Amino acid sequence: MGRKVTEYPVIWLQGAGCTGCSVSVLNSVSPSIKNILVDEVIPGKHVSLVFHPTIMAESGEPAIEILRDKQKTRRGEYLLVVEGAVPAAEGGIYALVGEEDGRPITLLSRLLSLGSNALAVIALGTCASFGGIPASAPNPTGCSGVKDIFEAHNVSTPVVNIPGCPSHPDWFVGTVARILLGGLPQPEELDEFGRPKLFFGSLIHENCPRRAYYDERKFAKKLGEPGCLYEVGCKGPVTYADCPLRLWNGGVNWCIGNNSPCLGCCEPGFPDVVSPFYAKMGENLPQPRGK
Repeated sequence: MGRKVTEYPVIWLQGAGCTGCSVSVLNSVSPSIKNILVDEVIPGKHVSLVFHPTIMAESGEPAIEILRDKQKTRRGEYLLVVEGAVPAAEGGIYALVGEEDGRPITLLSRLLSLGSNALAVIALGTCASFGGIPASAPNPTGCSGVKDIFEAHNVSTPVVNIPGCPSHPDWFVGTVARILLGGLPQPEELDEFGRPKLFFGSLIHENCPRRAYYDERKFAKKLGEPGCLYEVGCKGPVTYADCPLRLWNGGVNWCIGNNSPCLGCCEPGFPDVVSPFYAKMGENLPQPRGK
């Protein structure tokens, strides 16, 4: 008789965004996406992706029935992943997820109903975490992040923000593994923006391989030159993420390694607050938070 394996259904909603975070997670290297979806991520615990608009085989009513079933039969047991910002203007009509009795249902409505009954919500990517590009001025669709939507509607389900444009697959997989291993992150494990300190606990600037240039005040004057990229727009001094240590694409490279300044994509207010991207930071930019 085989040992019991606990299955955790995952419902993945997509809002205002580009699907880039889905692509990023699907390109996970270690573990691979096959390992994540087929194997036991944690011994005795298995993640079952039951709803994902981009990659699922079902469509139409059969797909929506999955949402109804899990919300009814696995209340408080499923993980809800949200990718993309949530439009709230005009009742949320700018993002729809299926129909009920021939009536279109907004993403906002689905988020509130599914989110209220979830074990936890992972806001994947800067759009879902803080609004991101869809929420940039003038924001006619009233986009915002999941946590702000929950606060406005008094939904108390825990939200873990995993920002990035896109988010690194390790940040997502590591967070899911943490929840399966030890339950929801404790308050001291998250920063004031709901990000896991494990991945967002230090400034890009602190671990940047060009930091010595900054200390010696050797600054590049244009892209492609050696030196610190601060004067050509690098937002590393105010951006919290472990990109310099983790790297991207299976450890191949990262933004600054590719001679691009950090654009601050993991921070609240991206892209408005950190724009223009290729100009030296001004006084209006967010200051590094205290330790």
